Amino acid sequence: MKFEGLGIDPIILERIKKEGFQKPTEIQEKCIPAIKKGKDVVGQSVTGSGKTVAFGIPIVEKVIPKKGIQALVLTPTRELCMQVKEVFDDFGKEKGLRTTAIYGGTDIRKQIHDLKTSELVVATPGRLLDHLNRNSINLNLVKYLVLDEVDRMFDMGFRDDVDKIIQSVPKERQILLFSATMPGKVQSVVKKYLKSPLVLKAQTMIDKSKLNQVYYDVDRRRKFSLLVDLLNKKTKGLSLIFCGTRMEVDHLTANLKQNDIHAMAIHGGLTQNKRIHALDSLKKEKTRILVATDVAARGLDIKNVTQVYNYDVPKTSEDYIHRIGRTARAGKNGEAITLLSERDYDNFRCVLSDKKLDIKSIGVPKIPKLVFDRNLIQQRTMGNHGTGGRFSERGGFERRNSFSGGRSGGYRGNRSGGYSGGNGSGNYGNRSGGSSSGSYGGRSNNSGGRRNSFGGRTGGSSSGNYGGKSNNSGGRSGSYSGNYGGQSGSGFNDRRKSNKPNRRRRY
Repeated sequence: MKFEGLGIDPIILERIKKEGFQKPTEIQEKCIPAIKKGKDVVGQSVTGSGKTVAFGIPIVEKVIPKKGIQALVLTPTRELCMQVKEVFDDFGKEKGLRTTAIYGGTDIRKQIHDLKTSELVVATPGRLLDHLNRNSINLNLVKYLVLDEVDRMFDMGFRDDVDKIIQSVPKERQILLFSATMPGKVQSVVKKYLKSPLVLKAQTMIDKSKLNQVYYDVDRRRKFSLLVDLLNKKTKGLSLIFCGTRMEVDHLTANLKQNDIHAMAIHGGLTQNKRIHALDSLKKEKTRILVATDVAARGLDIKNVTQVYNYDVPKTSEDYIHRIGRTARAGKNGEAITLLSERDYDNFRCVLSDKKLDIKSIGVPKIPKLVFDRNLIQQRTMGNHGTGGRFSERGGFERRNSFSGGRSGGYRGNRSGGYSGGNGSGNYGNRSGGSSSGSYGGRSNNSGGRRNSFGGRTGGSSSGNYGGKSNNSGGRSGSYSGNYGGQSGSGFNDRRKSNKPNRRRRY
């Protein structure tokens, strides 16, 4: 089917041709007619499937110039916010529509000024709530509400914010919800707010015949050396490298530069200007390597990616699919390369539970061992750490007000995935669920390997044994003998020793 067959306004059709779109993607073909009919829609598709255009075209068609804010789009990140604005700008210019993007880290006074003449608003939840609290935005005329990348929004801790925002728009509105996955929290929102929605799904845009998926089972002390070797050999196209934490992104980027590999970093702890600079450098191919966290890269449509590297293995097969979905598009070849070490085995086992994935093992070549210097670090600034207010990034992207003087008590952030939250007595209690105390909050067990270290998930006052799961071996189930406590059929050999505690990386 062609765009002409979707009943699109001729003015917008002309713009579609100028943008170079040949035919609609699956999600566009399904969503555009449904949205034009006024139906609530649940669209399930991955990054790069064309969903922004899928809701952008019918909304631009329906919105009337100079009649106030009629459409509101919520996105989890600033980068996605700007990306959606670009689509609205492209298709709305022929009608004279104005779009304002509102997100943290920019001058709120300019946003207030621009909102007075806008018909379309794209926003991150935290900054939008700031405007609502200031009474600087009027949502009384909103007819179209888009919730984009809802699953990631909820992962970042925005569930309550989304509820407040939905309740701030008129009850008679059309809701368009888009999500790559449909966990329970997303389904509850669908059930609570959407009226007899059409559920439209689109398959991945990945051409499996063009995608080569491999993994290297490498000693963790040589993982960085292997990555440098691979990057030096693969000199064509763009490479996207995923790490599990911001700190790992910073360390890896700095060490790549130390080894004469020009890489850019992107994560929620960087200033807005640095994140924009990194994306612009990649899009203009001034650099060919971007090191990122999952949250920072979610929803970004980066073209011409030829290699995706999992430097840290994702926790689920769904996250793995989201990562590799950035390559092997539009008939082009792509590679998904996973660097697997002992500490990644648990996560990789979860990835391999998806039988549709075909990931082949590759032998590790002989390479010189390079030094990975953790004293090197990218410059990470969000302002001075003691300048009043409260720092709450909501998992990485929204700065609500500002910082709480110095680092006393850690960064008291909502969900604080890494800095102390709740009553964690200020020692970086990762996800401390209440009364964790002591150095880094918890997960002390009886193996001697994690006692009072690297906080995480302490369930209330349980002080060890994995928050209630007693365990004397340093693992979660059974001792590390053979295939992880007797589990077999994973497709790779577990090289961990039974007497060796599983050391966790420092976050």
